[in-house]
Amino acid sequence: MNAVQRTPVALVLRLCLHALFAGLLALPAVRSFADGAPRGGAVVGAVLAMGAVYAAGTLSPAVARSRRAAAVWLATLGVCWVVLLALSPDGLWVAFPLYFLQLHLLPVRWALPAVALTAAAAIAGYLLHSSPASPLSPGIFIGPLLGAAVAVATVLGYQALYRESERRRELIDELMATRAELAAAERTAGTLAERERLAREIHDTLAQGLSSIQLLLRAAQRALPAGSPAAPRIEQARTAAQDNLAEARRFVRALSPPDLEHGSLAGALERLSASSHGTKVQFTVSGTPTELPTPYEVTLLRTAQSALANTVRHAEADRAEITLSFMDTSVSLDVVDDGRGFDPSSAPSAPRGDGGFGLPAMRSRARSLGGTLSVESAPGQGTAVAVTLPLPAREASL
Repeated sequence: MNAVQRTPVALVLRLCLHALFAGLLALPAVRSFADGAPRGGAVVGAVLAMGAVYAAGTLSPAVARSRRAAAVWLATLGVCWVVLLALSPDGLWVAFPLYFLQLHLLPVRWALPAVALTAAAAIAGYLLHSSPASPLSPGIFIGPLLGAAVAVATVLGYQALYRESERRRELIDELMATRAELAAAERTAGTLAERERLAREIHDTLAQGLSSIQLLLRAAQRALPAGSPAAPRIEQARTAAQDNLAEARRFVRALSPPDLEHGSLAGALERLSASSHGTKVQFTVSGTPTELPTPYEVTLLRTAQSALANTVRHAEADRAEITLSFMDTSVSLDVVDDGRGFDPSSAPSAPRGDGGFGLPAMRSRARSLGGTLSVESAPGQGTAVAVTLPLPAREASL
């Protein structure tokens, strides 16, 4: 109710209602003086009393906030109106703004009986002041009843339109918020993807090239005879290659995902397991942890994120387990859940255009580092995703 009152249209309607009430309330006082009615003073007193009650209610914040306060105010206003109606037949016209007040301030289950009672009182007041010898006119009954029907249709129709407008506004706000969140997520995903691409390019080209140069220079240095004048230059070249290789490593680390910026791969996987919602995830490490090249850590982390996202979104699993295993010549990551499973042969064989959490995207990441991805699943038997990456030679790793 209060939200409706704050809209510009509702404010205009309230002002019109105030003007209508003031004009119809002044009518009995003006008519009583114009006709020289014997109870003119009493009519004016009833008009002033009702006007004072109306003004007090419209200025009181309690009436706008509380249904009980509004009901008490309307009851007091109704008593004043009945007194005025008993003194002057012109008080009947005040019933029309009363209809709108009752429909606006009271719940529908109370407002409709109040409107019906007000219409009956208006008809009774008119009959009270009519001459017994005068024939009854259908207009005596039709007027108040028709006014009540128009008021009910107007107020309820406006409320229905307002609710529909509010629903549309909320939907638009929700769509705009979702659109903004989606745009932000796409920008973030694009930034992370570009960072990963640059890190992979630096690792696969510049860093590997510098590692190869360093190995060749070391071999050449060993092949030179003792005291060769070329030895210092080769040592300088090897030192420059080593320094640039270290710089390339720093670039790759700086371009790594935020999850890996402040900790190890195991720590990132531990945080990923703890942040899962709806599925209880356990993380374990097998073997002796060793430092991995950044592209390897990125691939293993993204595979775990993708597999766990599929588990939470589609598998309806109660439990899942992530295992990071370090072996002599390889490192592997296993994600196993007890969900509903699926037929791996039905999964798409090519990466999706959106770069999402698909098995082809995981397989492509593993293949880019010379690794493999295997999926074991069947309907009703859970899913196991395993990625294995061969460890590079120590001197060529990042």
